[in-house]
Amino acid sequence: MATEARTIAAILDQTREVTARKMFGEYALYLDGKVVALVCDDRIFVKPLPEALALVPEAGLAPPYPGARPHLVADAALDEDGALQTLLGAVARALPPPKPKRPKAKA
Repeated sequence: MATEARTIAAILDQTREVTARKMFGEYALYLDGKVVALVCDDRIFVKPLPEALALVPEAGLAPPYPGARPHLVADAALDEDGALQTLLGAVARALPPPKPKRPKAKA
C-alpha cells in the first residue's frame, strides 16, 4: 500500500523547511538537504539516532520496508503540536552535511 498524498500534506503542514520527495511509491523527508525520515504505508519512520531516541524514548522500532534497518516509528509525533518538527530538526543537526554532487560528465 503506497502512502497517500494527504498524509504527506499533513506532515508538511506541521513542519517548516521540510520537503518530501516521492521514491518508489513512498516518500523521503528532507531537512537541510539531509534525509531525516521515510514515510511508508502512511507511517513516519525516523532515523534512529541517539538524539531522536532521547526525544521519543517510548517510540518503537520497525523497518519501513522489508529488508530495511529498523527506524523509529514516529506516528504519535503528528498528534503533538511541534513535536515532529523538533524530532526532525534534532536528526538533521546530528547528521553530517550532505556530500556535494559530482558534476555531470560531458558526453
